[in-house]
Amino acid sequence: MLRKTSYLTVALSVMLLASASFAQGGKAEPKRIDFASGASSATVRGTLSNAQEMDYVFRARAGQTVTVRNANPRLFDIRVFNDIFEFETEFDSSAKIVFEVPETGDYYMFVRRKVGRPASARFSVTVSIK
Repeated sequence: MLRKTSYLTVALSVMLLASASFAQGGKAEPKRIDFASGASSATVRGTLSNAQEMDYVFRARAGQTVTVRNANPRLFDIRVFNDIFEFETEFDSSAKIVFEVPETGDYYMFVRRKVGRPASARFSVTVSIK
């Protein structure tokens, strides 16, 4: 009897842990890009391996112009979107992406490491809003 109870306890524990991890979705929240007081631009940096992405979010007002500068477009793609306002760029390998903000709100930015050598690389992306 004790043995059956142990197996049952282990099985229930595994199911609870699995359901908790599925509930969290497995994806981290995007990092908020905060601009220093009086600044109109901010730079984010990090390291990504092949096909990895880093997610960011920034706030902009309707009518502002956003410029995203990718210091290494040979190794990284950038994508900006807001699904509420139906605004989206494709993953872009340009050194600079410029767009006018259609609606006030949060905009998401993904930095993606292209597959290639070296297997991992450092990125630097500057977001300017005017």
